[in-house]
Amino acid sequence: MKFNYPEGATPLTNDELADLIPIHITTQDQLNEWEQKNILVAEKWARKKTDLISTKFFQELHEHMFNETWKWAGKFRRSEKNIGIDWHQIPVELKKLCDDVNYQLDHASYSIDEIAVRLHHRLVYIHAFANGNGRHARLLADLLIMLLGGTRFSWGMHQDLYKPTPVRKQYIAALRRADGGDYKDLIAFARS
Repeated sequence: MKFNYPEGATPLTNDELADLIPIHITTQDQLNEWEQKNILVAEKWARKKTDLISTKFFQELHEHMFNETWKWAGKFRRSEKNIGIDWHQIPVELKKLCDDVNYQLDHASYSIDEIAVRLHHRLVYIHAFANGNGRHARLLADLLIMLLGGTRFSWGMHQDLYKPTPVRKQYIAALRRADGGDYKDLIAFARS
């Protein structure tokens, strides 16, 4: 199987690719469709949860999103990627993220939209898993915003952000600006 990775995507290693569960998949489109079905099932499971801000839940959510696709679903990556922190630091950085988000929630440090978008950005930045980090982070932000009584984000009108489109380029550009501490474009994109 050959993948065509869009800008900003994380290529998988040969070992990670070898852990693909469905043997009938031979194209990127088939993989995307298969993963999307898995993600929809995970979303139904996750909507019943209320303790969203924990490393344990982050792993459980990823596992439910990709457990029919990848053997490593829910397990932290063990390889370096083109983005993300050193893989040895993932548990520590996720714990810091959870502490920060819980503090922000307890002290109303930002609007609920901004708290959810900051959570999303840091998860993407940490890049805890071999693949699916953007989709995982977007779903987690959506779950948090809905749990807090807000309206789910639209993320560029629900475009397939894993495909190389102008909307994906806008999303990646907003993420890069957030890397520098400017979240306004990412918040606007989440609500666009």
